[in-house]
Amino acid sequence: MITAEENVDLCAVGKGTLMGEFFRQFWTPVCLSSELVADGDPVRLMILGEKLIGFRDTEGRVGVMDHRCPHRCASLFFGRNEKGGIRCAYHGWKFDVTGKCLDQPNLEDKNKYPAGTPAYAYKTCESGGIVFAYFGERQDNPPPLPEIDAIMGEGDDRNIALTHRDCNYMQALEGDIDTSHLGFLHVGGIDGEKLDLSDPEVFTVTEKSPKINVTTTNFGTMYSAQRDAMEGHEHQRYACYLYPFWVTYPGGGGLAASKTVNAWVPIDDDSTMIFNIDLSRAEGGGKKKLKYADGTPVGGLERPLEYLPTTTDWKGRWRPVKDASNDYDIDREWQRNGDSYTGIVGVPLQDQAIQESMGHVVDRTMEHLAASDRMVILTRRVMLDAALDWRDSKKLPDFVDHPEYAQNARGGDIIVPKGTDWLDGYEEKMAEAKGYKPNLSAAE
Repeated sequence: MITAEENVDLCAVGKGTLMGEFFRQFWTPVCLSSELVADGDPVRLMILGEKLIGFRDTEGRVGVMDHRCPHRCASLFFGRNEKGGIRCAYHGWKFDVTGKCLDQPNLEDKNKYPAGTPAYAYKTCESGGIVFAYFGERQDNPPPLPEIDAIMGEGDDRNIALTHRDCNYMQALEGDIDTSHLGFLHVGGIDGEKLDLSDPEVFTVTEKSPKINVTTTNFGTMYSAQRDAMEGHEHQRYACYLYPFWVTYPGGGGLAASKTVNAWVPIDDDSTMIFNIDLSRAEGGGKKKLKYADGTPVGGLERPLEYLPTTTDWKGRWRPVKDASNDYDIDREWQRNGDSYTGIVGVPLQDQAIQESMGHVVDRTMEHLAASDRMVILTRRVMLDAALDWRDSKKLPDFVDHPEYAQNARGGDIIVPKGTDWLDGYEEKMAEAKGYKPNLSAAE
């Protein structure tokens, strides 16, 4: 059972908090690359409770900085993005993407204090169509990006869906590692006997009480949901948690082909920006859908969401049309007739309804956890212990400086002969996919 104090430590993300300071030592996704246009409008961003602006300068470089001008604290959101920097609308002070002060036109003598006062800017980089910022202590020598398949290299935003969720990041992240809810919340209304039995995912529909296997790894934690499959075989469904808020989830299809990940980025204590990244979207396929034996796709699992128009509010981006104010457009008749377990359309919206229904920050002291929650229990403890190590000894997980560990972390489904060790089955499929046998450094 998690204590009230531990729940606060796990959920609070502002400056000076246990988890907030820990998170700041890792690269953080802040927006899509396409959201920042050269010499275009600055964009308000809130990350880890900090109010920031993002902009792209004339040469295409990205800046992410405190929204307050260091002169008189007016917001640079109202500034002019022009000719290689952003100029404050109050007195004309201009700053480049590194925060360097380029001009102070209202000062008669520009060599006197506070001439050259910089804006507070963070290190940035771009990969896979995403802008990342580093908020940690190593601004002069930040760590490398984790080598997560779905975010590495060239890319655009065709494979990324962002969603604002009105709840704490942790209860959203826990939805990704709570595998047994799949058989109810998402596929509880599906008749498994009518499905195409060649799809390994069929067993997540027909067997709703899997055995949960868990372990720690050199990137975080990992689970499998183990189910009986066809005679003499077992179905294993994997997902991995990677420090500090990444989950490689089972996105549909086999483990070998899976290149999917979610980043559960805290906006503040009460809200989260989800970066859902699935490379199959870039290939025009989208998420693989369950099918009935006659080839008809199973309905009700649609994605992505329909979004409200973007506003310039701190929390005005990527907000779903269907939300708590309209009960997520729940169709009670659809729920009653058994065709849908929830009466809510789409996996993302079903998750959103449940996670937001807990309140902005769930009181975990009221929980009664069970064997199905083994991955949730382990991941909470691993996160808290890692953050405490950082606070007490400045020791971070080795993963920070070993981005290659992420190459061993995937989510997906496999079928193996009955009795195969769940980690052996994983390693065999990873070796097949990657051409080498990963070292998970696993310890039960």
